[in-house]
Amino acid sequence: MKSRLLLTTFLLSSAMLLPTLAIADDKAALTALLSEFLDGATRNDAAIHNKYWADELIYTSSNGTRFGKAELMQGVNSRGSLQPEQIDTVYSSEDVRILQYGDTAVVAFILVGTSDTETLRFLNSGTFIRKNGQWQAVNWQATKKAE
Repeated sequence: MKSRLLLTTFLLSSAMLLPTLAIADDKAALTALLSEFLDGATRNDAAIHNKYWADELIYTSSNGTRFGKAELMQGVNSRGSLQPEQIDTVYSSEDVRILQYGDTAVVAFILVGTSDTETLRFLNSGTFIRKNGQWQAVNWQATKKAE
């Protein structure tokens, strides 16, 4: 009887931990996706942009312009991939915060753009959905950080 009670308690405890482990894994996956994206954005890598943004993207830029994935990709493709000597700004993140709600997540962070002459910071937040096992941003907001 005691062994059944212990086994039942163990199984229930393990089952209760699974959602927490899955969320932790998703946060790690989203953090890795953000890092991969920022590296790709630094190089203006069209394949990385295409993977990161959902087809139904709504993007509001820091200057108040709203556009979708097609317009964003047009800009990326028109500039082309950058060779190392052409890169003038390197992008990174600070203060990454992730809230997850099942197959939806909100990722908020400070985007840091570092060049030889200046460092700019933007408050960025994106809403991600998981489609076919992959996370993609469906909404994005960028705001220049007050000094």
